Amino acid sequence: MGGIYSAERISGVFSYESSEVDWCEDNYKHSEHVVEYFNTMSSFVFFIISPIMLYLLHPYARERSLAIHTVWVMMIFVGLFSAYFHMTLSFVGQMLDELSILWVLAVGYAVWFPRKLFPSFIKDRSTFSKVILVVTVITSVSSFIKPSANAYALNCFGLHLLYTLAVEMRCCTDQKALRLAKLSVALWVLAISCWISDRFGCSFWQQLNFCYLHGIWHILIVMAVAYGSTLIAYLDANYEIPYSLPGLQYWPCDNWAVGLPHIVLKGTNKTHKQC
Repeated sequence: MGGIYSAERISGVFSYESSEVDWCEDNYKHSEHVVEYFNTMSSFVFFIISPIMLYLLHPYARERSLAIHTVWVMMIFVGLFSAYFHMTLSFVGQMLDELSILWVLAVGYAVWFPRKLFPSFIKDRSTFSKVILVVTVITSVSSFIKPSANAYALNCFGLHLLYTLAVEMRCCTDQKALRLAKLSVALWVLAISCWISDRFGCSFWQQLNFCYLHGIWHILIVMAVAYGSTLIAYLDANYEIPYSLPGLQYWPCDNWAVGLPHIVLKGTNKTHKQC
């Protein structure tokens, strides 16, 4: 009897709509097998942007550390788990979606957080990475206590990243870096505005028959991550590998008003930091 009960509980967390979270988009509107169709389809933008960013940042990662590729490899899994979650609204889908985001943040902190901002008791990046690992494991376990609060906690990391970016940009005179910082913040503000509006203003958007803000959040946030992570990587390159003369360019054309930012390494002689 106990075994049957356990099996039912396990199968229950995989079942459709077993999550406490339900976004504004109408359920099963376009398919009887997909709960939130647009939210599911918009998650596939991660599969488009992530491989491109892996390719564009490879010269920098090869010079700095190939571990940097882990960020965008894991972003592919964020897209995969996001699509699965919105397709099913299952509890397992929710946890996979949120935990994958948590671990992307953890890897980003481990490889890019400025050494000058380390706590005083931490002397090197290896120790800092171990602390991040321990904190992330504890946070991952804690996320099962109140899953409905996880998304709010994850978004709070964005505020800390904005603060860190502001500290790093105070003495920056590189106009391309300053422009990239403004674009990164603007994309994040637009993205989080869509997320909040979908979460708390659903009745208003339902009256307008426009319940797709969470899907737009997917698109905006992956672009914000592309812009923001490239900026952080550029600042990191100026500190850690200044001899490579890092610069910023945009793909596919540097002269276009929009594009995907990436780092170019122009030389091997030592240079002064711009930021």
